[in-house]
Amino acid sequence: MELIKDTTDFHIEGPTAVAIGKFDGIHKGHRKLISDLIEEKNNGRKVVIFTFDPSPASFFAGHIVPGLSTRQEKRAWFSENGIDVLIEFPMNAETAATPPEEFVKRFLVEQMGAAYVAAGLDVSFGDKGKGDWKLLSQMGQELGFETHLIDKVEIEDQEVSSTLIRKEVAKGNMERVSRLLGSPYTLHGTVSHGRALGRTIGIPTVNVIPSEEKLLPPNGVYYSIVRVGDKILRGMTNIGTKPTITEEKIIVSETYLYDFSGDLYDKDISVSLLSFKRPEMKFSGVDELKAQMSADVENGRLYHHSLETSKYNWNE
Repeated sequence: MELIKDTTDFHIEGPTAVAIGKFDGIHKGHRKLISDLIEEKNNGRKVVIFTFDPSPASFFAGHIVPGLSTRQEKRAWFSENGIDVLIEFPMNAETAATPPEEFVKRFLVEQMGAAYVAAGLDVSFGDKGKGDWKLLSQMGQELGFETHLIDKVEIEDQEVSSTLIRKEVAKGNMERVSRLLGSPYTLHGTVSHGRALGRTIGIPTVNVIPSEEKLLPPNGVYYSIVRVGDKILRGMTNIGTKPTITEEKIIVSETYLYDFSGDLYDKDISVSLLSFKRPEMKFSGVDELKAQMSADVENGRLYHHSLETSKYNWNE
């Protein structure tokens, strides 16, 4: 996959099939749209995703607004799923003020060679988001590119959207989040050294400090699955600040791995949160913490044994 970033001065040799959007979470609605684009490879068209960096939410807020996907997670997903070119369009005062008509002519047609543009009814682009589906389809007729409207995906009588999924993540409803995304909600990171308290009390954990770009669910204990390379391991994950141990407010993901022994320091891992068990608690001391963690570990073992591997839907 070719990555174009940090520039507005680019050129892609067409014809291309293009989708514009934030693609936060790359949920089932996004996947339906991308599947439509991939079909255009049969017509000799390169598949191009046009997204923004920083996200419009972060740009207009003036600081990082955590989302469902980090920049690196999006890049990895697009690369693994047939996208030919990913454009991370620089979001700044000048580009944000681009008139939507100029956006279509200059970027879509002249610089990207768009022959086919797929979008939902909620597509927006250009100054103040004034560019919409109606303008896109009109300009497609004028400038000679096809437009294809992608219907929304509905699950449990609700339209799948990044906004809806963010609300469910904030509630800790991880099973529903998995259904809306099409795969479990996953944190990626490199295993770091912690205080090694878990090891001293017989419950060792692997620690990852989540990216500041990643929206986190409520602090607490989750049943999880961990991927290390080609291995998939059952886990129990605590997300939080470890209030029994420290007054620091750094949020850490700590995962106990079932039936595993080995050194994962400095390894890249993926922690998928399957189900919320309980909120994070401050205990009277290490002994009470150990007793609760031991109970959590046993409950987690029962939870994992009740599930089939196919439940995890890794490749949807």
